[in-house]
Amino acid sequence: MPLKNSLILLLTATIWGIAFVAQSEGGDAVGPFTFNATRNIIGSLVLIPVIFLLNKINPQNSSAVPAASSRSNASSQTQNSVGKNATAVPSGNIFTRNKTLILGGIACGICLCLASNFQQLGIQYTSVGKAGFLTACYIIIVPILGLFMKKRCSPFIWVAVVMALIGLYLLCITDGFSIGKGDILVLICAFLFSLHILVIDHFSPKVDGVKMSCIQFLVCGILTAIPAIVLEHPQLSAFHGALGAILYAGVMSCGVAYTLQIVGQKNMNPTVASLILSLESCISVLAGWIILGQKLSHREIIGCVIMFGAIILAQLPQKEAA
Repeated sequence: MPLKNSLILLLTATIWGIAFVAQSEGGDAVGPFTFNATRNIIGSLVLIPVIFLLNKINPQNSSAVPAASSRSNASSQTQNSVGKNATAVPSGNIFTRNKTLILGGIACGICLCLASNFQQLGIQYTSVGKAGFLTACYIIIVPILGLFMKKRCSPFIWVAVVMALIGLYLLCITDGFSIGKGDILVLICAFLFSLHILVIDHFSPKVDGVKMSCIQFLVCGILTAIPAIVLEHPQLSAFHGALGAILYAGVMSCGVAYTLQIVGQKNMNPTVASLILSLESCISVLAGWIILGQKLSHREIIGCVIMFGAIILAQLPQKEAA
């Protein structure tokens, strides 16, 4: 597994972890649906000039790169022959790739819309720590779902998953554990985020990641805007108090981080990807300690150490195999 992909996903988790404060403040100011709809639409708009810039720098990017990346496990001779065939019949290949790109963007957008909104609803009825732990349960759901898709994991990765769950529990659950209405909603969110990770794993090697991310945010923003308008009746005046939070969540958490997730997950084991992304919970606690001066208990420190150990363990088989 390329170290570059792991570092990209670690950066993604870092941005999401630091963005927690922005998400909390923004959701309280304008309502959860309005906040999610606005941040996703901003994320989509931010990526439009990026796509044009990338196409200017590399005009062949929209055709050559996806074709090559979708065959990353083939030999170099096979890749060269495929490239020649692609130039010989451009129209058919372009149509097929665009169809796959649009389908992937819509599928990712629907999963992201459902997952993020179930999370926002669940947080209203449960504690933030519990919500963080239950959301990160996708680290165990992803490999289980992956078994049905013939994606096997080494014993080291299964051990790493269990270690990460223990670390998350120590980090997030401080006042005992029980299941309520909000917890069930957040568990549904974890299942949907697992589907989101697997959908990205399926489509990201076949299409341009930035373009698929742009479509994903547009779909998610439009779908979320429906309950926002019907249920929350957003007013422009409410946005003034949450402008900074919405811009950070839209530009960094959506436009940058989710795009990095799609790029970083290319040709990567989805279970290992989910483990690295789960560091979001750990980083949010560390950010509160470093930036806001919040105190860390011994229990939380042990949880962070166990989680980082799990991520390192998950990397070992891939490095040795390489």
